[in-house]
Amino acid sequence: MAEICAALVILGVTAYAVFGSADFGAGFWDLTAGGAERGGRMRGMIQRSMSPVWEANHVWLIFVLVMVWTAFPVAFGSLMSTLSIPLFLAALGVIFRGMAFALRGQAATINEARVLGAVFALSSVLIPFFFGAAIGGVASGRVPVGNAAGDLIDSWLNPTSIAIGVVAILTGAHLAAVFLTGDAKRADLPDMVAAFRKRAIGSGIAAGAVALVSLFVVRSDARDLYDGLTSGDGLVAVLGSALFGLLTIVLVAVGRYGPARFAAAAAVGAMTIGWALAQDPYILPGALTLDDAAASDTTLTALVVSVGLGMLVLVPSLWWLYRLVLRGTLDQEYEPLDQRFRPVDS
Repeated sequence: MAEICAALVILGVTAYAVFGSADFGAGFWDLTAGGAERGGRMRGMIQRSMSPVWEANHVWLIFVLVMVWTAFPVAFGSLMSTLSIPLFLAALGVIFRGMAFALRGQAATINEARVLGAVFALSSVLIPFFFGAAIGGVASGRVPVGNAAGDLIDSWLNPTSIAIGVVAILTGAHLAAVFLTGDAKRADLPDMVAAFRKRAIGSGIAAGAVALVSLFVVRSDARDLYDGLTSGDGLVAVLGSALFGLLTIVLVAVGRYGPARFAAAAAVGAMTIGWALAQDPYILPGALTLDDAAASDTTLTALVVSVGLGMLVLVPSLWWLYRLVLRGTLDQEYEPLDQRFRPVDS
């Protein structure tokens, strides 16, 4: 039963790494879009694509938290206390980012609009870094068992954490660019297709290069993790991620934006699964195995049954939402937006 719960946690982490990261990545492109004139059309496209789904994309974060604290309470307490700083900053960023996205169209002055825009864009970059840094702390074996038993700083500010944090930022930017290219194609906006296509290819190459360099960082900083990623099932997952990443770039380059979405998601999913396989059978590497961390069989059984019942509602709801989005049913009218997120021509 513990393995089933762990598989559900990995499922949730993978879903959040795809949908949540793409959401943050859109903020990255908003940050780098340029000034009012140059960035107006791009911000309009980002706003149009994000509006129907940005809240739903983060349901997986709640799912993962509930699963871990219920199924693996000792591990949850250990990592939430030792990694309290990056996780607190990430949670704060999620709150302020959502607030800024909801309010930035209501700013009374250009200064208010710029503040809200900066909060949204900077949060979109910092949140994936903090989550990636926290994952690096766990994967590199810097989270021992106990309440705040690990170093509160070194546990997430270390070579492996920084490398994974940067990979998380670039991966989100790549996912967002791939998704936005397809959305721009559906909106019949050739200039936006060209703009996001260029960003999708460039960010994909950058993410792949940084991921490759990160392996050397991990080799010198977290040898057990490196060995897990370069042998056995972990190696298969890493190679799968690389192949799907290359396939995504090729599909974007030849204009197959629909299949490119799934290839990009598969690349991220393989990367997440590779991490889990690399540290198997540990949930906290070197300190706590999955079986030792698991709650009682009664609790796990009740959790799996509850999740099964919840999935009967959640999965069809999300499937229908994304189907409506891909059909264009929920599309808003496209219009370039100024820095107050009002139509440029108004």
